[in-house]
Amino acid sequence: MFLRSVSSFYVQTKQRDNLISSLRGSPALSSSSLNSVFPSSSAPSFPSRKHGRAFRASSSLETNNFSLTGLVFQPFEEVKKEELDIPVAPQVSLARQKYSYDCEAAINEQINVEYNVSYVYHSLYAYFDRDNISLEGLAKFFKESSEEERDHAEKLMEYQNIRGGKVKLHSILMTPSEFEHAEKGDALYAMELALSLEKLTNEKLLSLHNVAQQNKDAQMAEFIERKFLSEQVEAIKKISEYVAQLRMVGKGHGVWHFDQSLLHEGDAA
Repeated sequence: MFLRSVSSFYVQTKQRDNLISSLRGSPALSSSSLNSVFPSSSAPSFPSRKHGRAFRASSSLETNNFSLTGLVFQPFEEVKKEELDIPVAPQVSLARQKYSYDCEAAINEQINVEYNVSYVYHSLYAYFDRDNISLEGLAKFFKESSEEERDHAEKLMEYQNIRGGKVKLHSILMTPSEFEHAEKGDALYAMELALSLEKLTNEKLLSLHNVAQQNKDAQMAEFIERKFLSEQVEAIKKISEYVAQLRMVGKGHGVWHFDQSLLHEGDAA
């Protein structure tokens, strides 16, 4: 048994020495390259005899398979992690991964914010579309704004489902139906209200982004940045300009001209 082990070791060592000798003649391989191919740890080891057990020679060339091949990812071992288990309960999402309940609740709150703002804009659309108000440009602007906010809510709902959360729709507050203002006039009052709502929505989105960061949810943070934050500051800038223009024209005939510019905005394109 001992002689057979020694013979096997001698043959393996001889083959290794011959291979190294032939490789040394190649200009493409340096001594450091040879060391990386045949590390010192690949030398055979001889465990000491203990309690009369049989002596055994073993080479670590086989045990260093991962070092020689560079293999570091073992998928069939790593999928055994508990957090990667696939749930079997029918009421549990299969897609959910690293999505905290704080993030899920914050998304539902933002959905409610978007729907409430949309509801206010829809009420403004109905007001300016009245026959005795008849500011068609403002009616068009607020109708499009309402649809945009509802679209934002639906994007958040879709994202909630993508991450494996559950959409929960909260109550929507009743909005006013009259927007006349004795000092400012209805057009300026409505546009200033819209500017305040856009700034409020921006604050809520930044808070939502902060929840994602606190929970180390890079995917959610990226989603908010890409889909909402840039668009929000652009909307604030646009409505700020409308407020400035309405302040200049006052309450009279200038409002009608402003309204016409909104009505035909984009026609040239």
